[in-house]
Amino acid sequence: MVIAKVWILKKHFDGFPKTNDFELKKIELPNLKDGGEQKLLLESVFLSVDPYMRPYSRRDMKEGDIMIGTQVARIVESKNPAFAVGAFVVGNRGWRTHFISDGKDLHLLPSNWPESLPRSLALGTIGMPGLTAYFGLLEVCKMKPGETVLVNAAAGAVGSVVGQLAKIGGCKVVGCAGSDDKVAYLKNIGFDEAFNYKTVKSLDEALRKASPDGYDCFFDNVGGEFASVAINQMRKYGRIAVCGAISQYNDSVPQKGPYVQIPMIFKELQMEGFLVHRWNNRREEGLQALLKWVVEGKVKCHEQVTEGFENMPMAFIGMLKGENLGKAVVKV
Repeated sequence: MVIAKVWILKKHFDGFPKTNDFELKKIELPNLKDGGEQKLLLESVFLSVDPYMRPYSRRDMKEGDIMIGTQVARIVESKNPAFAVGAFVVGNRGWRTHFISDGKDLHLLPSNWPESLPRSLALGTIGMPGLTAYFGLLEVCKMKPGETVLVNAAAGAVGSVVGQLAKIGGCKVVGCAGSDDKVAYLKNIGFDEAFNYKTVKSLDEALRKASPDGYDCFFDNVGGEFASVAINQMRKYGRIAVCGAISQYNDSVPQKGPYVQIPMIFKELQMEGFLVHRWNNRREEGLQALLKWVVEGKVKCHEQVTEGFENMPMAFIGMLKGENLGKAVVKV
């Protein structure tokens, strides 16, 4: 018998999440059976905290549900020959220390994953955020060598990969972030231009200075005012990949325009929202490309690791406040 710890969404977030919106509980897990669906017992090793959890919790969860999220987990007991004890998988089973699975919802880490590489990267650069950058840039932005790419929240889990992949693809890359330390990090990983959007006098002027000729691709993780300003600096036939809107997730009152139609018409822009799951059939392609670039040192990774399952809410709230550099993960 195994007792699992789980974090419950005690009440829906009103504005910014608070620690008392969550509740830590214990659940007794059943023993594995040879028949049926209870074939694997797993323990979470690393858990992810991501911006999407904020809007998805309102859309998909009810109060009392286990908080949504992804983990790297180790197989403790197996009655499924496809999963050996000790193997590591990526699961999507929420904020739990242990769980039972039939294996259908699990992804083994790539067989060529080097021992020297932290397995937590399967939640970041070589996981969902990295795949979001990969497919958003290649399939939605359709970047081409010689173009100029703009990415906001550029020091985050997705944005930092977007910038590096754009450089690999032969583009000029402009990024913005919310602290001077983050700006220094962006320059260190190869961004051509980077600025602190919180300290510039004018966002419009900062964007013009970084690329006087405008932008071909805009990878938008923020939405809101930033997107409203940036869209006016797109080049003709520019492409905008709408990945996130973190500036709006915690609003109690929805933000109002400005509106996008006039610049979109006159510049003949393409703006497309996307979810990475669209390319699930190409997951292995994306992971192998990202893994190769990380091993070769062409893509650098940075993680903000919080120790302790009991600190999940704190890590989540800190991530939403922009306290993390790179990918925010919790080590159980």
